[in-house]
Amino acid sequence: MDRNLTKQEINAQKRKQFIRIGIPAVAVIAVIAGAIIFSRDSVNRRELNMALTDRGTIESSVTATGKVVPAFEQAITSPITARIVEVYCNPGDSLEEGTPLLLLDLQSTQTEVDRQQDQRQKQVYEIEQQRLDNETRLTSLEMQIRVKEMAVDRLKTEVANEKRLDSIGSGTGDRVHEAELAYRTGRLELEQLRKQLANERKALAATLKSRNLDLSIFDKNYSEQLRTLEDARLRSPRAAVLTYINNNVGEQVQQGEKIAAIADLSHFRIDGEIAETHGKYLTPGGRATVRLSKEIYPGRVINVTPVSSGGTVKFSVMLDNDTSDKLRSGLSVEIFVIKEMKPDVVRLPMGSYYTAGPGEYELYVEESPGELTRRKVTLGDANYDYVEVKSGLQPGEKVVISSMTDRKKKKYKIND
Repeated sequence: MDRNLTKQEINAQKRKQFIRIGIPAVAVIAVIAGAIIFSRDSVNRRELNMALTDRGTIESSVTATGKVVPAFEQAITSPITARIVEVYCNPGDSLEEGTPLLLLDLQSTQTEVDRQQDQRQKQVYEIEQQRLDNETRLTSLEMQIRVKEMAVDRLKTEVANEKRLDSIGSGTGDRVHEAELAYRTGRLELEQLRKQLANERKALAATLKSRNLDLSIFDKNYSEQLRTLEDARLRSPRAAVLTYINNNVGEQVQQGEKIAAIADLSHFRIDGEIAETHGKYLTPGGRATVRLSKEIYPGRVINVTPVSSGGTVKFSVMLDNDTSDKLRSGLSVEIFVIKEMKPDVVRLPMGSYYTAGPGEYELYVEESPGELTRRKVTLGDANYDYVEVKSGLQPGEKVVISSMTDRKKKKYKIND
């Protein structure tokens, strides 16, 4: 038969039960609290990205944005106002030089070319007629001069005869005077004919030259019309890829309207924009580096616009290797425009810690094995590889280059 427990026995049992349950619970709580406290003061090494400082050269740069574009692009416009009759190619087709693209309605243009050809032939006939008329006119004057020369020679002989007769008493002085007068008159008339011939030659030559000049001007316009007609049979001007074509058969297109576009997709350049405050570092021929994902492409600056627009300056970069299979039209890239070469400086590999350009930063340094200490560091210019260390670090120190913005304590233990 059970007996009733005394009050002292009951209290003793309660104390034993509390000790049996309470002490393990307190131990668990202590362990958890210790783990929390310890975790707040430590970091896992696998979560850190660390790098060593060293001494070397930095090509300091400013950053710009850009896009990959084909090195060669050409818009093909309609040389005439006409209707699209046939389309021979589709966007994406690879073209050889001279590949037909589309056909325009050329009937009216061909009619105009035929009309101009008839006009040209008419001008050629008129010039030939002018040349023959000139030859006839000049030949007639030359014959008149030859006849006049013979007449003058005859008058000269008559003067000599009259003088001889007068010397032997068979003539008179009046007859000598008349013969001399007729001779002088004949010489003047001959001189007049010679001057007339010279003037006629100049005048007729000038007229013929003017007619030939008119024909030359006509030929230039006619050649332009022929070229327009040939251009209207639209063909690819070079080997390329067709990127656009107006394939609306029957549509009327205006002269100068874009109807196709081609590009060379085997070579690329980078079109970039940079803040106008950094525009002073853009010089044609200056070096630049393009980063696409993890790929680096060196190149040089070309085509810098002389004025800014919307707070930016536009420019292009010609890559040293513009045929990489990683390059695709339309891809966005980072451009690092080299502004200065700094040799023999302390440098730190680039990381997510470098967020605000040159200035003061607080970085964590592994001053002793397994322990990180926060330190003030002054950083300078940077490029895609390195950041210049102006003060606060020495070569050979191990620094956290991943972001530590969520860490506020001055020191942390490193859990391996």
